[in-house]
Amino acid sequence: MKRKDIDYSLYLVTARHLLPPNKAFLESLEEAIVGGVTIVQLREKDVDSREFLEQAELCKTVCEKHGVSLIINDRVDVAVAIGADGVHLGQTDMKVAQARMMLPEGSIIGVSCNTVEHVRAAVLDDVDYIGIGSIWGTQTKKLTNPVIGVRGVGPMLEALDGTNIKAIAIGGVKSTNLLRTLYGAVSATNHKLDGIAVVSDIIASKEPLNAAKALKTILSGFQSRGITSMPTRSLTPEILLDGVSHLMEEIRKKVPLVHQITNTVVQTQSANVTLAIGASPIMATEPTEMEDLARFCGSVLINIGTMRADVVESMILAGRAANKFHKPIVLDPVGVGATSFRKNSVKVLLDEWQVGVIKGNAGELAALAGTSEVKSRGVDSVGLGFSDPVAFVRNLARRERCTVVLTGSTDYISDGVCVVGLKNGNEVLGKITGAGCILGSCIASFCAISAQLSESSEAGHLVQGDMFIAAITGVLVLTVAADIAMEKPEVCGPGTFLPGLIDVLWSLTPAQLRGAAKISVL
Repeated sequence: MKRKDIDYSLYLVTARHLLPPNKAFLESLEEAIVGGVTIVQLREKDVDSREFLEQAELCKTVCEKHGVSLIINDRVDVAVAIGADGVHLGQTDMKVAQARMMLPEGSIIGVSCNTVEHVRAAVLDDVDYIGIGSIWGTQTKKLTNPVIGVRGVGPMLEALDGTNIKAIAIGGVKSTNLLRTLYGAVSATNHKLDGIAVVSDIIASKEPLNAAKALKTILSGFQSRGITSMPTRSLTPEILLDGVSHLMEEIRKKVPLVHQITNTVVQTQSANVTLAIGASPIMATEPTEMEDLARFCGSVLINIGTMRADVVESMILAGRAANKFHKPIVLDPVGVGATSFRKNSVKVLLDEWQVGVIKGNAGELAALAGTSEVKSRGVDSVGLGFSDPVAFVRNLARRERCTVVLTGSTDYISDGVCVVGLKNGNEVLGKITGAGCILGSCIASFCAISAQLSESSEAGHLVQGDMFIAAITGVLVLTVAADIAMEKPEVCGPGTFLPGLIDVLWSLTPAQLRGAAKISVL
């Protein structure tokens, strides 16, 4: 049977107990629909059947007036009694087959899903849509299942590949995290959400029309940009080096400010390297400063090398603010596989905000990807590395929807489609403390100038600028400078290498880099 053509994009779930004082339920509902709500689910958990029926009849009148579908939560009998468009069922409610027998032909049936197994069962039941959640923590209902997080949605969407079943994200979704939800909740196969379900952001608002409009604006902006598609590129080393040269020239003209929450062991080195390549560093961890800094900084570097529990809050706030003001975030998950604290903290960070670049060695990125192919010891990788680093870095970039930098004897960089291999860099880099940390500073600096050169600040925009070219630039600038520094007669080991490296970074020209760069498109 052909499915109804329903717009699930802005799905309102009612909760009368959240209404602000002196705001009538039907007044709020109608304002929300006028503001952009496309489908309504009536949820009444604590009322008797008569009151539920009365509310359902009233809701149906408002929805029909505006041509919006009405779904009844849990109660198939109520849906049948008032002629609603369909029902939404939880995992412990009536089975789909039983509901379908009771409902009129063509009725909509949606099911809540918290695991891939739930989704597969829903596919077998041939439901019309699934509600995936909870995406974020929520106060609107008592959760019986764990929060899955934005990045947990992808595998569930992938289970819908080849079907016509729609997918809606639910649980704590609001205007402040909507872009993160839309951008991050996409599968590796590019299967994306069909809508988002909202409760308190609209129902608890004194101005539900404006609240719905704000959400609709973000949705429309996101959809119009086509940002859920991975980039398409036709690249050669020459084209890439043109982009690298341009960023190297512009960074010294504009001197972007780079906010760095980084390894305290190497803060001075990181600051000096940032200055040497043409940017300006600021090292700040006070939580109350994070939003103000994000307004005028060009990018944010989050390095967990000396992470403490009290700094995680600042990292979360810094990332949220960066996303809010369309500033790129570079994440350096130093030693992420070493402890459960680091693993759990990085999971929280990546669920909270959309990163622009993730940089790490093989052990760190293996831990992040959840593969045991490469082991780590503290901050170091152990073993020979990935059997297919090109596929690994591409797949991780596609999964996290960002640029990924895999460091090693060959540095691999991918945006999820293209992969570039870079072979510069003297081995002495690995003999100084914080070589990876200063690389993070270089990448973040060029991400900042790339973002500054981008003029886009649309509602559907989350990570501004070309992070792929910026990451390539950051890696090449540092590694080419390392090669040149080691050729200087005054540099004879790690102790004299760092000052020599900073001097070369200060004077490195695009022409020098182009002549020395060992770059290939893989």
